[in-house]
Amino acid sequence: MKKNLIITVIFYFVLTLSSYGAASSSSSVSSNYDKGAELIKKAKKLEEKGKIEKAKKRYEKALNYLIKSNNKKPNQPDTLNYLGFALRKLGNFNEAEKYYLQGLNIKPDHPGINEYLGELYVQTNRIDLAKKRLDVLEKCNCEEYEELKTLIENN
Repeated sequence: MKKNLIITVIFYFVLTLSSYGAASSSSSVSSNYDKGAELIKKAKKLEEKGKIEKAKKRYEKALNYLIKSNNKKPNQPDTLNYLGFALRKLGNFNEAEKYYLQGLNIKPDHPGINEYLGELYVQTNRIDLAKKRLDVLEKCNCEEYEELKTLIENN
């Protein structure tokens, strides 16, 4: 009797672990946003290494995932931020600015959007607008403030 109880408990334990493993593996499926964000990070690293063409391909792939993500769940500030980022890195400043501004309409103090929009303004020689983004970031005590400040000072 005791042996049957032990076997039952072990069986239950193994069954529970295997079902937990199955659940966790299905939750590891990435969303389009996650795929796009990961590609952005990889592209940034490639860009830092001077591998511009490879980075550009990653930004293009990221853009496709982020567009799908935005279609499925519109108006998410983080998605809009990365859409603007990918477009800016691909040289499409007008479209990038639209996504950044759309994101700021939803979340005006978003550090990433403010920094990247400020960078776009520096790239397009609109330093006064970049300084306005810096003013928004001033109170956040974040790296985005320092990065944008340095970029503005060096231009």
